[in-house]
Amino acid sequence: MSKKVSIIIPVYNIEENLLRRCVMSVVNQDYDNLEVILVDDGSDDETQNTCNKLKDEDTTGRIRLFRKENGGSSSARNLGISKATGDFIGFVDSDDYVDSDFVSLMMDAEARFRCPMIQISRDEIDTDGLRRPDVCIPPDREELITNEEAVRELLMHRGDASFCTRLCRRELFSTRAFPEGRLNEDFALLLDMLNEVDSFVILPRQAYHVYYRLNSNTRKRDKSEFSRVYVDIVDNADMAEALVERKYPSLKVVAKRFALFQRLDYLLHIPVEQMKKDNHFYVNVVRYLRQNVRATMTNPYLTNKNRVYLMLLTVAPRTVRGLHRMLMRLKGVN
Repeated sequence: MSKKVSIIIPVYNIEENLLRRCVMSVVNQDYDNLEVILVDDGSDDETQNTCNKLKDEDTTGRIRLFRKENGGSSSARNLGISKATGDFIGFVDSDDYVDSDFVSLMMDAEARFRCPMIQISRDEIDTDGLRRPDVCIPPDREELITNEEAVRELLMHRGDASFCTRLCRRELFSTRAFPEGRLNEDFALLLDMLNEVDSFVILPRQAYHVYYRLNSNTRKRDKSEFSRVYVDIVDNADMAEALVERKYPSLKVVAKRFALFQRLDYLLHIPVEQMKKDNHFYVNVVRYLRQNVRATMTNPYLTNKNRVYLMLLTVAPRTVRGLHRMLMRLKGVN
């Protein structure tokens, strides 16, 4: 008998057509031994009714439905993990969808490579149904990658950190969970999990489809809002530097590039009004840059443009951010 796979779908106040498309794309997988775990994270609109309808309409018996108080996507995923009975666990976000062979492609690779983790490729589709440029370039063919190579790709912003594009052996979650109350949480958990995964396989097929919406947590339409994701990516960079120091010393220069780049991203997004001396996180970001001027100037993985921005922000962060905001407005970028 084939190994059982649990796909967890966290749900919160999602439009019925999007949730239905997502859930049905998972329910209708051509893989036989599958359960679909819907976790309603305290929805306060019609989403609860939609979940009930989808479960009632499910003739396969695959859907299991759970409800909890609102606690965020990580909290919902963690509940799903605790309820899962599969040998392998995967995740699909409630506004995304997958091809009918999404699971079978990865489980076929698992049977051949015997890896504890299998990753498939993804694309992004916008609200007009048009495909966006690839964020993560898929390999030309199946690729077996070591944990050190995977960490390197993540730190170079080339790797896919999402858990939605992978299946993981259940045991990998036995001592770890998604960090709750954070964004960019997949990166933190994956970096930790790679300590236990010597290698995994990446498949070239783009069988996972991200539905790109501007009003998601990390893509705010109102630029005056400062998503906490920019704080979390700096915290993740610190975690990555510490991990590399302990386990992957050959990646120190790559990790330093990552730490500097994440702070650049933070400083290019924080509202100028929040760049104050009583904002301790902001002050620590600038202090880090001033302590690493030499690394900024010599790191071979930073572009010249990166270096210029980093040095300017190191010397006069508020002034440079104000000028940057004016330049973006002149270019018509809100």
